[in-house]
Amino acid sequence: MNADSLIDRRRLRRKLGFWRILAVLAVILAVLALTIAGGWRPGATVATAAPEIARVEVAGLITEDRDRLELLEKLKTDPNVRAVIIRVNSPGGTTVGGETLYHAIRDLAAVKPVAAEVGTLAASAGYMVAMATDRVVAHHSSIVGSIGVIFQYVDASVLLGRIGVEVNAVKSSPLKAEPSPFAPAAPGAREMIARLVNNSYDWFVGLVAERRALPEEEARRLADGSVFTGEQGLQNKLVDALGGEREIRRWFESERGVPAGLKIEDREPEKDGWGLFGAARSAFWGLLGFDAAPADLIGALGKASGHLDGMVSLWQPSTP
Repeated sequence: MNADSLIDRRRLRRKLGFWRILAVLAVILAVLALTIAGGWRPGATVATAAPEIARVEVAGLITEDRDRLELLEKLKTDPNVRAVIIRVNSPGGTTVGGETLYHAIRDLAAVKPVAAEVGTLAASAGYMVAMATDRVVAHHSSIVGSIGVIFQYVDASVLLGRIGVEVNAVKSSPLKAEPSPFAPAAPGAREMIARLVNNSYDWFVGLVAERRALPEEEARRLADGSVFTGEQGLQNKLVDALGGEREIRRWFESERGVPAGLKIEDREPEKDGWGLFGAARSAFWGLLGFDAAPADLIGALGKASGHLDGMVSLWQPSTP
C-alpha cells in the first residue's frame, strides 16, 4: 500500500473512533436520564424498592405551583413512600397558592401519614400549609402564626401629578379596575376590597378552628396577625410538639405504624419542561460540581412576580 492509502485509512479510523466515543456518551446520557426519571438524584444511590420517608420542601414565597402539586399527587401512589414530611420555611404568599397546597396536602394525608416540620418560619399562608398536615412540629425559636389576609394597592396619583402625567380611563362602571394606582380609590372601592378580605379571613379562621380543634372565638383571638415562637405556638395549640425530624420520626413510628429506621429522602418537583433531557442536564452539571439551582431560583422569582396581583397571606413585619 502506498503512503496516501495509509494516511486515508488512519483518517478513517480516527473518524470512526470519534463517532464511537460520541455514541457511547449518548448511551450513557440516555441511561442516566432514564435512571433519574425513575427517582435517582445526585448524591443518592441507584433507586431501589426500599421503603422510605419522603421530605418535601415548601420554602420562600408560596404561589400556585403546579409542579409541586404534581409531586404531591405522585407521592400518594408511590408504593415506596410510607410517610411524608412537609418542611416549611416560608413567610406566606398568595392566598390561592396556600389554598391549593392545603388541599393537596389534605388529599395526601388521607392516604399516608403526613407531618410538618417548621424551620425558621411558617407564617400566614406558610402556616396554612403546615396545619394541613396531621402533626405540626416546630423548633423552640421558630416563628408561626400571622394568620390573616391582606390586599395592598398603590396610589401613585400624587407622584404622577408632580411629574405632569395624567392617566384617563373610560369604564363600564365606577368600580371596574378599582382601586387603581393612577387615581385615588373611587367611592365604594375600599368597601368592596374589605368584603373580599373579610370573606377570605373568615375562611382562614375556619380552617384554623377545624384543623387545630379550637373554638372559633379562640381561633379569632389568635388570628389577629400576631406571630409566635414555637414554644408560644405550642402553648396556644398552633403547634403539636417541639423538636425536629427526630420527633416526627417518633410520631410516625409510635402512632402511625411507619416501620422504624426508614431513610428520609428529599423529593423535589421537576421545575423545567425538558423531561428526561432536563433531568440529564441537571445531573450532568451536578456531577461536574456545578449547581443549577441559581438559574432555577431566578426563574421562580420571575414567575412569582406576576402572581401577587390579588389577596396575599404574607407575613410583613413592620419597620420602625
